[in-house]
Amino acid sequence: MSFALDLFTVIAVAAGLVFFLAGTVGLLRFPDSLTRLHALTKADNLGLGLIVLGLLPQAADGKDALKLVVIWLLTLLGSAAASQLIARVARPGVPPEAPPK
Repeated sequence: MSFALDLFTVIAVAAGLVFFLAGTVGLLRFPDSLTRLHALTKADNLGLGLIVLGLLPQAADGKDALKLVVIWLLTLLGSAAASQLIARVARPGVPPEAPPK
């Protein structure tokens, strides 16, 4: 059973790294800031989720697994807030201090 869990961990972490790489490529290749932001946040959130999913079977106990999930959820919350703030400033033709409609 340990070999199966180790194999699952390797596959999930490798898939997460592929999503991180895809987000980085999107950041470098897309033409404007909104599409770059979209590619980066989507890929990074999914990549981190896969890495956390892969690390959960390797956690020593439930407390460590809970810490991993809480870190992932806080990162999701923080990246969503940061991307909204960046997108508000980056919208063409709308002043940064204008409230959203």
